[in-house]
Amino acid sequence: MKKRIRYLTIIFVFLNIVFAQYNNLNFSDPLSETALYPVPKEMSFEEYQDMNRRMSQALLWSSIPIPGITHYYAGDKKKAKKIFYVGASGFACIVGGLLYMKDAEWPDNRDNYFIQNQYQDNERWFEKTPVSVDISESGEESVQYSLKEIQKESDGGGGFLIFIGAAIVLGDLVYDRIVGLRLIEQKRDKVRFKYGQKLNFSFDPLLSPSIKEIKLNFKFPFG
Repeated sequence: MKKRIRYLTIIFVFLNIVFAQYNNLNFSDPLSETALYPVPKEMSFEEYQDMNRRMSQALLWSSIPIPGITHYYAGDKKKAKKIFYVGASGFACIVGGLLYMKDAEWPDNRDNYFIQNQYQDNERWFEKTPVSVDISESGEESVQYSLKEIQKESDGGGGFLIFIGAAIVLGDLVYDRIVGLRLIEQKRDKVRFKYGQKLNFSFDPLLSPSIKEIKLNFKFPFG
């Protein structure tokens, strides 16, 4: 009888814990404060922060396209600044490339082009390519051309800077997200492993038939 009550008590406590966790995950207010739990005396505030960093919150911060923001949430502010400055340099390259690029223009040499609607808003240029030569009875040559439409061209001086800047910003964001999320996970595991070894959990249900009551003793000693 005592053994059966012990098992029923364990199942009851376990179901209550599971139900409480389910409610906490699915029906809790996301803006409410975190519940207060006992903390080991030797745990530093930095370790406490590392243990309570949430991956869902990290992913939310990572959705903001700011270089270094994931490392900043992970607590590595020094590296977050370096990543931010690298991303800022890439953005500066993009801006510099845009400023250096000139407006697209038609070619300076017009001899080999057929121009339609010249000096008008709907001006069109066609490159002439010789395909055949006809000779008339009088001996005059008439060259036949195929026409290929072209568009205005820029010198492309800033294109390389734009490409380099975009590559820097993209690589910086990817590095920040991948390494930052892994850093959060490593810090959490490190703190949980360190203090989890010191945690001794004991559960001791006591049955008193004389007074018809059940007592539950929980112990969470550290060290």
